[in-house]
Amino acid sequence: MNIAISNTSEKPIYQQLFEQLSAQILKGELENGYCLPPIRQAAQELSVSVITVKKAWEELERRGLIHTITGKGCFVAELSTERKQEIRSGMILEQMVHDISYYKSFGLTLDEVMEMLKRIY
Repeated sequence: MNIAISNTSEKPIYQQLFEQLSAQILKGELENGYCLPPIRQAAQELSVSVITVKKAWEELERRGLIHTITGKGCFVAELSTERKQEIRSGMILEQMVHDISYYKSFGLTLDEVMEMLKRIY
């Protein structure tokens, strides 16, 4: 588990944790069955609150990326490659819907958005 927290980011810390861990799970960097550190330990290592880590772990579980075994800990869910792709696509589409709404609020056309995307990609 490799996490880099930015205190200057506009994103809340729990969201940074969620996004980085979900990316690591979906790319296979954290394998099926991998045991995440206990919430208190992760909070201490990352110098963040327990509530922040708990919120990130809850979102990972809500998305089906981890599961909790009471008394044992949180583990990366047993996900097939196909299921990982489904979750990844869903998360990306969710973000794109949010982003497109933002671009539309400025009156940008699809062509303008595509041109900007091509420049920065």
